[in-house]
Amino acid sequence: MKEYLLLRLRTQTRQWAELGWWRAALLLVLLAAAGRQLWLVLATQPTAQWAVPLLTTFAIVGAHRQRPDLTFLQLTTPQYRRWLVGEYLALGLLAAAGLLALGYWLSAVPTALLPPLAAWLPAAAERTARRRRSLVRAEAFEWVSGLRRRAGWLLWLGLLGVAAWQRGHSVAPAACLVVWLLVVVSFYDAPEPVEMLLTAARSPGQWLRARWGWAAAYFGLTAAPFLALLGWGPAGWGGAAALLLWSLTLLTLVILAKYTFYPHTTIMRYAQGGVVALGFLILVHSVYAALLAAALVGLVWRSRYRLRTYRYD
Repeated sequence: MKEYLLLRLRTQTRQWAELGWWRAALLLVLLAAAGRQLWLVLATQPTAQWAVPLLTTFAIVGAHRQRPDLTFLQLTTPQYRRWLVGEYLALGLLAAAGLLALGYWLSAVPTALLPPLAAWLPAAAERTARRRRSLVRAEAFEWVSGLRRRAGWLLWLGLLGVAAWQRGHSVAPAACLVVWLLVVVSFYDAPEPVEMLLTAARSPGQWLRARWGWAAAYFGLTAAPFLALLGWGPAGWGGAAALLLWSLTLLTLVILAKYTFYPHTTIMRYAQGGVVALGFLILVHSVYAALLAAALVGLVWRSRYRLRTYRYD
């Protein structure tokens, strides 16, 4: 297990090095700022501590099910799950340490103990379900795959039920829509085969517009019930429009980050994590809006430049 953990550490270090020093530094600054804001929320609102074990577990479960090396580990040793338990336990302990520093002992226990249970879950690719008709067009392949991998319609219905149940409080529909946005963002965490990109696009701009168009269309359709509950509530239609604009901006940044680092999956996910953190930071302080605008311009240019390296038909 020691050698495995050292190998994982070297792999992650190599991935960060491939980002380049200035990109890695910028990403670390964004993540540190997001961590600071989370720390302030936890310090001032004790009830928020119970979101940490859930978010930590969901993040590790999602990363585990997308790991491409699970088959290799199974062939390497029958004891590979012990290695995974050790890795996920270490990550859980890091998150639990932050709670312990604030004196939240009860929430620190599940934060440390729940993530290792992900080691017994199969990879998403291992589940072979029979082919079913989809409510989503094949051109929006990210949604077709994401809804199946994440049990997306069940999550959507559950969140909609919670939002309708607590519709008297504006925070409930808004929070449910934000959770749904994070689910949708996860649909874009894997690069499609380059053959699909080559045969479907005539230019980088055309490809990016198509990806954004389908994302905006299906997110708008699925977000409409939440926005209606929010608009008819105390927040009003102005608040619903502002939340929709923020959500579409964040979704745009995630799509651009995907193609800026295409087809390197790990680096792409780091970049997407950075822009998601930046998107949440502008809700805390408007000073981050300028940084978000600069990131948007930079990602538009870099994603088009990256896609130009491929030959289009």
